[in-house]
Amino acid sequence: MLKRLFVLGLMVFVLQSTFVCAKNCEDKNMKKITQTAGREQLGTFAPDFARFNDDILFGENWNNQDIDVKTRSIITVVSLISQGITDSSLKFHLQNAKNHGVNKEEIAAIITNTAFYSGWPKAWAAFNFAKEVWAENDNTLDEKEKYASTIMFPIGEPNSAYAKYFTGQSYIAPISTSQVKMYNVTFEPKCRNNWHIHKAKTGGGQILIAIGGRGYYQEWGKKPVEMRPGDVVNIPANTKHWHGAAPDSWFSHIAVEVEGNGVENVWLEPVDDKLYVK
Repeated sequence: MLKRLFVLGLMVFVLQSTFVCAKNCEDKNMKKITQTAGREQLGTFAPDFARFNDDILFGENWNNQDIDVKTRSIITVVSLISQGITDSSLKFHLQNAKNHGVNKEEIAAIITNTAFYSGWPKAWAAFNFAKEVWAENDNTLDEKEKYASTIMFPIGEPNSAYAKYFTGQSYIAPISTSQVKMYNVTFEPKCRNNWHIHKAKTGGGQILIAIGGRGYYQEWGKKPVEMRPGDVVNIPANTKHWHGAAPDSWFSHIAVEVEGNGVENVWLEPVDDKLYVK
């Protein structure tokens, strides 16, 4: 138990370090949010209000990275709905939330939750705008793009180098290639890798951290384990196993390579269709 807690604690530290690095890099490259609506619409009638709107509210507040822009967008939408403000300003902020990563499933859950505290009629009015905003690109996005919008890491490129060891299509994106090697591996529905073993004389093995969709991990001779976002699997060295997506869901996990001596990845036979369906 203590060993598992130590490993989980170590993983949290590694991931936090990665997220901080990613956030810092994102902050440096993030396009500054600007607003000119105040001056365009009220510049001559109410110049002070226009300046507060463009320079303070949006210029300083929205560019403050103490809260990420996606979270700030959600807070703003909830605040407007709670006050019963369901005019063009709500639609603007719904669009802003979508632009910063809020997907259709998330906004539906956000408005539904808000309804219990702010009132059902307000939620109905908000949904009318939300349906317009999130319907714009529904027909142009393929399943991969829709799924990609639900996870925080990139899906990456087709996993061509290891395609012969997979049943179905997988994708891979490097998250960290120095110190601790970490990759985001994404499986299309029904996709899974072959049985394989992470061999090592000492150390070795692998850690899987589920970040999206639903999938499975199974060791030879044991029952499969369902994996959902937040689940962690520690794979011991020299253990035959496989992992992949559920038949009806995409699945993504961060694969963390554990260093050791005499490390070698040995690929074996594909997972039998009957076993997988079962």
